[in-house]
Parts: sequence; structure tokens; C-alpha cells
Amino acid sequence: MSYKFEHLTPQTWNDFAALFGERGACGGCWCMVWRMSNAEFQKNKGEGNRKAMQRLVKKELPIGLIMYKDVIPVGWCAFAPREEYIRLAASRIFKPVDEKPVWSISCFFIHKDYRKQGLSEKLIRQVIVSAKKMGVQILEAYPSDPYDAGVPAPFVWTGLTSAFVKAGFKEVARRSKTRPIMRYVVKTTDSNK
Repeated sequence: MSYKFEHLTPQTWNDFAALFGERGACGGCWCMVWRMSNAEFQKNKGEGNRKAMQRLVKKELPIGLIMYKDVIPVGWCAFAPREEYIRLAASRIFKPVDEKPVWSISCFFIHKDYRKQGLSEKLIRQVIVSAKKMGVQILEAYPSDPYDAGVPAPFVWTGLTSAFVKAGFKEVARRSKTRPIMRYVVKTTDSNK
């Protein structure tokens, strides 16, 4: 199967919106949950979050990658500088491990017809490629390590630990039984193997 990847930009907005659908991926999120306080997020659920994301896209800020199978958008991975995600700093589980500048991989959305096919790992690997090109030094992620194999997809929107391990990430902290903090040190030569 042939996949390609594009950054979310004003030119790819319609593909992103098509992938996320009317519900904004899940419950009107539009991948804004980490970027707002809980009160602001709840108030903006749905159309407000869509507009907030579209404003970010128009600023041409780094937001994430869209994955395509041929020309069909099938997956999404959000990544940006950690400071863009205000809720991470406020979280007792995901508070910073240290003062190093990191870019956070915060969210995945895979179209329901393409789930359980390893696309998250492919997205992670492409984020690493993009990060190298952008001069990012450390990628950080906050995946789920579910205790039950039957956990529904909406509950693993930060990715699965196993996909990050396969892509070369290492656990650097764990403040919750099911939520590690993982990192990948980005270098011009791959030192994470």
C-alpha cells in the first residue's frame, strides 16, 4: 500500500476536515483538547474548536501531519512545540520531565476503515523524518498503555506505547500505571536503536 504525508496547511485544510468529519474526529475535539483549558475546550466543542484549529492553520504554524492512502486522507498525527499544549503543563501526569525543549506528539486520528493496520507507527516514523528536517532535537509522547486489549479507539487517541517503542521511543517517566512519557532524541544519525 502506498502512503504519503503532508503537513496541515491552508492548502490541506479540506483534507483534514474531510478526515475529521462533522464530529471533528471525536466529540467536537478538532484536535484542540491539549491547546485549551478544560473550560475553554468544553465551551468551544464542535464548531468553536473547528474555527480555533482553522485559525492556527491560517497562521501556518506547525500542527501535524495528514496521512494519505493514494489521495484519500486516512490518518492524522498532531505534533508541535510542547508549549503549544497548555494542558500538558497543568497535568500532574504529563508535567515536564525536565527543562529541555521538546516537541510533543499529542494526538492521533485514524479513519475507522484503516484502524489496526499499523498506521500510527507509520505516522510516528514520518513525524521523526519531519522533525529532523525541522531541526527538532527531542520528540516527546504521552501514549496509552492499556490494561485491557479491548479498549475502544477513542480512548487511545494519544497512541499506544507499543507503536512508539517500535519507532524507537524510550520511556523517560511514568506517573500513572497506564500513561508513560516517552522520548525520541532526534539526530542526523539515528542513535535511538
